Amino acid sequence: MVSRADRGALADWFWTIDRFFLATFILLMGIGFMLSFAASPPVAERIGLPSFHFVERHAVFLAPSILVMIGLSFLTPRQVRRAAIIILVLSIVMMVLALFFGAEIKGSRRWFSIGSFSVQPSEFLKPAFVVVCAWLFAEHARQPEVPGNLFAIILFGIVAALLVAQPDLGQTILTSAVWGAMFFMAGMPWLWIIVLGGLGAGGLVGAYYIFPHVAGRIDRFLTGEGDTFQVDTAREAIIRGDWFGQGPGEGIVKRILPDSHTDFIFSVAAEEFGIIFCMVLVAIFAFIVIRGLSHAYREKNDFNRFAVAGLVLQIGIQSMINIGVNLELMPAKGMTLPLISYGGSSMIAICITAGFVLALTRHRPEKRAQERSLFRVSHGVPAE
Repeated sequence: MVSRADRGALADWFWTIDRFFLATFILLMGIGFMLSFAASPPVAERIGLPSFHFVERHAVFLAPSILVMIGLSFLTPRQVRRAAIIILVLSIVMMVLALFFGAEIKGSRRWFSIGSFSVQPSEFLKPAFVVVCAWLFAEHARQPEVPGNLFAIILFGIVAALLVAQPDLGQTILTSAVWGAMFFMAGMPWLWIIVLGGLGAGGLVGAYYIFPHVAGRIDRFLTGEGDTFQVDTAREAIIRGDWFGQGPGEGIVKRILPDSHTDFIFSVAAEEFGIIFCMVLVAIFAFIVIRGLSHAYREKNDFNRFAVAGLVLQIGIQSMINIGVNLELMPAKGMTLPLISYGGSSMIAICITAGFVLALTRHRPEKRAQERSLFRVSHGVPAE
């Protein structure tokens, strides 16, 4: 056990980290690994791979993901900002390159193939985008003459254009929702709310008419006609699970559900472990969002407040979209359940998000902040 008297880096980290957040993120990763045993073997067998192919790959990604999360949690807010800028720039460059040289899967160019692994740059862009926009909003709030809000709008336009070009409308909606929530917290004028709301609604209508696959999914959701095999099968799995589930390994619907290990892992969990288990899972995601917003509410630093709120909302909204699709409350959209679904890029990217949250919510006594502020004033050092 680390002593409070110890003043080493590890001891300082242990006594200042939000251990509830840390335990929750690790718990979700453990649940995801457990569910990979239930959901992925049938998928692997259907495509001619060894039964535990995806389980083994899931395990391979666990160690580096945890190391990334823990490593980032040691950073100061200033270092978080710098890391986010680097990740954002690299992600944007890779997304541009993916449009020309990336692997085309189901009509979209979102991935780079590296050996037997695929990398999706847009997953890494999301947490970095949130942090950089939080910094821009905070700079404008601190110094109104700095056009931080304008830069945030331009950056959002660049990111949204790249996501639409792939195309990836689900990630575009997720990014837009988080960005809009952060802008609202930063004191968005009502005129901007009306204008951006109108543009968002116009974008959704435009997507319906421009992208046939978007129109098809919305039509199938509204009418129930057409190829609704996956969502109907997912609903059947949830119904079969009832309150307490069929038992570990006893699910049968997963054998015919193509994306049972990724987009529809929630349905597999419902069939084998029951609705009560799924309610607990939903409560865990709700806990992350509520605790993060609570931290943000108490935070005096604008950058920390906007960044923490945006990061936890990103996790919460992404989980809400995934679960909503499984419950047929939303049109079908390929989006993973954070830290639960199979996917190396998604897992590492969410762990980057978690690492940033842990770093920004570490307990830093006000006395130290005041001492640093006095030092800057007395020595003429500009604020961070």
